[in-house]
Amino acid sequence: MPDTQILPSLSARVSSLKPSVTVAVTNRAKAMKAEGQNVLGFAAGEPDFDTPGAIKQAAIDALTNNQTRYMPTLGDTLTRGSVAEKLTRENGIPGLSADHVAITVGGKHALFAICQCLFDPPAPGEAPMEGVLPTPAWVSYAPIVRLAGGEIVEVETTPGTDFKISPEQLKAAITQRTRAVFLNSPSNPCGTMYTPDELRALGAVIAEAASTIAPELVVVSDEIYEKIIYGGIAHLSPGSIPEIADRVITINGLSKAYAMTGWRVGYACASGDWGKTFVKAMGTLQGQMTTNITSFVYPAIRTALSECADEVEQMRQAFAKRAELIHGLLGELPGIVCPRPTGAFYVFPDVSAHFGKTTKGGVKITNALSFCESLLAEELVALVPGDDFGGCGPNHCRISFACSEEQINAGMERLGRFLAGLS
Repeated sequence: MPDTQILPSLSARVSSLKPSVTVAVTNRAKAMKAEGQNVLGFAAGEPDFDTPGAIKQAAIDALTNNQTRYMPTLGDTLTRGSVAEKLTRENGIPGLSADHVAITVGGKHALFAICQCLFDPPAPGEAPMEGVLPTPAWVSYAPIVRLAGGEIVEVETTPGTDFKISPEQLKAAITQRTRAVFLNSPSNPCGTMYTPDELRALGAVIAEAASTIAPELVVVSDEIYEKIIYGGIAHLSPGSIPEIADRVITINGLSKAYAMTGWRVGYACASGDWGKTFVKAMGTLQGQMTTNITSFVYPAIRTALSECADEVEQMRQAFAKRAELIHGLLGELPGIVCPRPTGAFYVFPDVSAHFGKTTKGGVKITNALSFCESLLAEELVALVPGDDFGGCGPNHCRISFACSEEQINAGMERLGRFLAGLS
């Protein structure tokens, strides 16, 4: 054997990927807890409620009845039809049937498959296709687009606009190379959402661009937090806007609203003839990836959509109380700027007023990452630094309030103590 051995390399596309900062912070906090430290975690985007009993029982019954075999790749017709009916009735998306719906391994898998079906790597000498992304945005959008061969065009927002883009900003960002506009309302990480009129105004820009400079343009609307709203703003699905309905792909799932993160149930839909073609393409791709989701989960999906509105409303009301509590507590802290949350279970405060200061432990705060690392080390509070969310994110931290009011009170008290110790 030679003294040195050349080991196989990894692909460039995987080697260039950055690990999810959210997962990294969550894992570190869990490790510290396992060591016996009293860490208060505000990193994970995961409801602290149990999955409603009727949903669990539906899966148990399916197991008992031996529904344990392969299913159609995108799900059985009955369950896909239930999703289509929900999207027609609740979201007003026209022209849907089971054939317009894909059931996926969580919302992230839906996004991955959609981008693989939309984007191609550029030919030699050509510029890549573009995905327009309002930022700050969930950390997975950009890498998933780049893995598919596209490039991200950021449209930056600020706390002063509640992290929302204007029609003028969107119009300026769309070019002949634009393949998709990504919308996420309510927003992760920002905790804010667009009004129906604001979405219609963006829809008008998209419709005009599609009829002129960008005929291949589609909208990818991530609505995973649609039921967790509490700011007096009604949810509107862009897929219900007539001018653009036939070029909107809607992503949703059961993880957040039904406290089913570990079940890994997502879905996507696209209406009209093109929607059927697109969903069929997703099925071809999924058939070479995961095939169907777990077979005995399908009855649980139907049960969630048809029987659990009361439990969802109870959770929404709890999140509304937590949103008011944490926003009020943050408002009492020096140097913290935070728009009022109106949807999802996040706040995204600007902490940059404290950059340049030194902690009691002697660490100089230079950015959001060092802010969060020091807070975790000195006060055992886990927040997510905003660096990877894009735009103004490096000045911010994401705080998930998918936890008890008791933990919110304790965590914000520790944060206040940390800030008071800066010099």
